[in-house]
Amino acid sequence: MLSAQSDVQVDTSEVRVTEWRLPPGSATGHHTHGMDYVIVPVTSGEMTIVAPNGERSKAQLATGKSYFRKAGVEHDVLNESSSEIVFLEVELKP
Repeated sequence: MLSAQSDVQVDTSEVRVTEWRLPPGSATGHHTHGMDYVIVPVTSGEMTIVAPNGERSKAQLATGKSYFRKAGVEHDVLNESSSEIVFLEVELKP
């Protein structure tokens, strides 16, 4: 599987903003979020979320429809669709 591409756009003592690009067939790799975060979809699409126990679920992204998650989320994010997925991850530093 291909690796997702990340580009840190802002990194201050308060916040880090990263643009994520997931071409078809790519994944972020298994990771744990160390900070609370907001996802801001740049494109609409469907991501596959893989939990640590291997359980898979689908997550729908709608352009401009943000969502918030608390620190501690652990998963891998895959793009099993035929279109690139792009979103901004805004991490809130303690």
